[in-house]
Amino acid sequence: MKDRREVTLEEYVMRKSAGLSSKYEVLRDIYDSVRKGKLRIRDPDPPKDFLEYLVRLDYSLWVWATIAMVCLTLITIATSDLIPLIKYLRYVLGSVFVLFMPGYVTIEALYPREGELSPLERLALSIGLSLAIIPLIGLILNYTPWGIRLVPILVSITLYTLVIVMVAAYRKYELVKQLLSPLRS
Repeated sequence: MKDRREVTLEEYVMRKSAGLSSKYEVLRDIYDSVRKGKLRIRDPDPPKDFLEYLVRLDYSLWVWATIAMVCLTLITIATSDLIPLIKYLRYVLGSVFVLFMPGYVTIEALYPREGELSPLERLALSIGLSLAIIPLIGLILNYTPWGIRLVPILVSITLYTLVIVMVAAYRKYELVKQLLSPLRS
């Protein structure tokens, strides 16, 4: 029977590095073991509630990166008339903001589990869903008193992205909580 006792990651790396020549080989071996299910790495101190999940960057860095991207896009749009060089950054960030972010947060909300989709599938579905979501937001705005102008579009895409990123974060937190519940008892 195999030894199933728990060891720290540091102990495991020290054991593995004795037989392998480079740090890259050790990391590659650990990565392959985790991907194949031979090795399971768990957090000894997982988040206890949703707020702690959001505060801990090892779990929620993607949430803060998404929020930062949205804020940076809004800042470049607001300041591009004042500083002409920012216009080019506005084009790049605006394209990502419209063509990627709404679909990305929707995919994260629909498929919170890490291995459900490959990174390429996530990228393709994010772009495709954004191309479906943005016209729907525009159609809804067309029937409001604000119409289809820059500010209402920015507000609606920002609100959609921020609300769905919080939904996705909560779904991922629930998944973490579900996976760690047998370990807590």
